[in-house]
Amino acid sequence: QVQLVESGGGSVQAGGSLRLSCAASGRTFRRHTIAWFRQAPGKEREFVGGITSIAFDTYYSSSVMGRFTVSRDDVKSPLYLQMNTLKPEDTAVYYCAFRKDYSGTYRDPNDFDYWGQGTQVTVTS
Repeated sequence: QVQLVESGGGSVQAGGSLRLSCAASGRTFRRHTIAWFRQAPGKEREFVGGITSIAFDTYYSSSVMGRFTVSRDDVKSPLYLQMNTLKPEDTAVYYCAFRKDYSGTYRDPNDFDYWGQGTQVTVTS
């Protein structure tokens, strides 16, 4: 089992920045993928950005490319999501997700095994 706890959400004006954190605990998997998703009211959960455990490759959705950065110092450190130039359409609950045993550029929520409880991000215009 892997436990994920997100933090860092809040309310910010458009153009501002926030940094989210995701702390993972529990069993260790050498090969894994860890990623951020978000879900706005009435919409499906969508992929935001992720990082692989082997090469530490980062990958992003087109909607956040160039504005958001996923980072992690090592496989045991927290996962971060630095969000810059925030827009009202970025408003959502942001979730951290973990796929065990596989390190790759996964984007489908169904590919992930463990989820955090989410943290709310609200961007006002």
